[in-house]
Amino acid sequence: MSTYLGLKWVAEHLGIEPVQPFAVESQLGTRRKTMESDEVRFETYPAATEPDATVPAHLTFSLKYETVNLEFFSRVFNVVPAAVFEEWIRGEPTGAYARRIGFFYEWVTGRLLDVPDAPSGNYIEALESDKYFVATRSINVQRWRVRDNMPGTPEFCPVILRTEAVRKAEGYDCANALRDLEVEFGADILMRSAVWLTIKESRASFLIEHEEKKVDRVRRFAAAMESRCGTAREPLSVDALSALQAEILGPATRYGVRQSPVFVGHSVGYLDKVDYIAPHWDRTQALLGGLQSALSKTRGASAIVRAAMASFGFVFIHPMSDGNGRISRFLVNDVLRRDGAVPEPFILPISATITNSTHERVGYDRALERFSKPIMRKFADRYRFEAMVEYQDGIRSNFHFDDYDDALPVWRYPDLTAQAAYLGHVVQMTIESEMSKEALFLRDTERARAAVKEYLEGPNTDIDQIIRSVRENRWVVSNKLSKEFPMLAEQELAGAIIQAIREVLEPQARPDTAPELMDEGSGPADRPGG
Repeated sequence: MSTYLGLKWVAEHLGIEPVQPFAVESQLGTRRKTMESDEVRFETYPAATEPDATVPAHLTFSLKYETVNLEFFSRVFNVVPAAVFEEWIRGEPTGAYARRIGFFYEWVTGRLLDVPDAPSGNYIEALESDKYFVATRSINVQRWRVRDNMPGTPEFCPVILRTEAVRKAEGYDCANALRDLEVEFGADILMRSAVWLTIKESRASFLIEHEEKKVDRVRRFAAAMESRCGTAREPLSVDALSALQAEILGPATRYGVRQSPVFVGHSVGYLDKVDYIAPHWDRTQALLGGLQSALSKTRGASAIVRAAMASFGFVFIHPMSDGNGRISRFLVNDVLRRDGAVPEPFILPISATITNSTHERVGYDRALERFSKPIMRKFADRYRFEAMVEYQDGIRSNFHFDDYDDALPVWRYPDLTAQAAYLGHVVQMTIESEMSKEALFLRDTERARAAVKEYLEGPNTDIDQIIRSVRENRWVVSNKLSKEFPMLAEQELAGAIIQAIREVLEPQARPDTAPELMDEGSGPADRPGG
């Protein structure tokens, strides 16, 4: 006899498993107990809680005590005869759980159950708004007396649980955090940092794709972010995406939505290792349309959670022939700008935060892998490299995948809880650390310039070169620098300038001895311009 309850019981009973793990797994035990891991909450219930050994009884248990898994519901509805649900609903025509399952059945499958409309009963939410991220406006479905607050459509509807971390992301006020930076550093410094931050975000986004040396594309992406963030009426329309892609990539052989298979992977020796398989190309436009609808239905809700929905939803659909990762990260700033969370002209350098440390890069990879790894565990033996095929978009590929239809519910109904929580962390780190450091650098640079100009006049480029060189050479004047600026060979002047710089950049610094002239090669080498 199974000791599982709820969705796990249904999965075992029917012999089907979701690709995405259940957020909650329930089982029988001697006493009530809760245990949590990174991905799953394990609940143990005493025997008195055990439902009848039927699919309706355990689905009722799941709606009471567990979480909605639309992917699994889709699989259950395609395996269990409609008559089972019809009998349940006829027996409980006003029951809240029967009505919700009836609503989910017709919403997911598009098939009508042969039951009369619910005769009475209070309207109930399809998804409890205190537990899930939902649409900002619900629609009363009279047939089931259910409020349809689904945050998407049957073509694409993410499930996002309002965990503690997600609630923290929902509550984070980007605009207020930026105002705090303005109070600390001044509006002028913050506005001037915006230009460099846009370039920094572009460069880091290409670094994530290992294309940081493509300088022209980096510049184009920065320009695209400045001109396009928050401007497109429908940012996920094929026309808007194709125009953005062309602006980022510049001259390329192919633009637009792909019409060929795609996988994300890496090479191990001579073998291709597949890390993720994207949906069939015939499904991408419908999935994109569903994602656009999800953004429309949640307008007015948390900008950070919506940005996560847009960014990760897009990259998991992987609809374009090239540039999917960069566009996905662009969408974060696009949604934040569109929702008024981050005012113009600021671009949050989220990619710079991601690449700033091994820890942050691992966090980004984990957010992607929370979705990709379960897919590869399920379908690891369903793809192969065989005959080369040329597809309609001109792509030649020998990648073949047999189970696009079986995998479709995963792509349609992704659980983006972990990704929303992750983006909340990244946005906070970006504003409070990355942008703060950039503003501090600009302020200190200006103060150091002013301090040097008390002793030496010159253009900012020369002054910056002196500041950079003496700092990088451990507060001494290198021979190279003194040859370029002969006045620095005079030790009293050089000492005063170095001390002035140190008092700005290292406020605790005090002069110990007279500055030294350093021979070339006797210490740290000057960097370019030093």
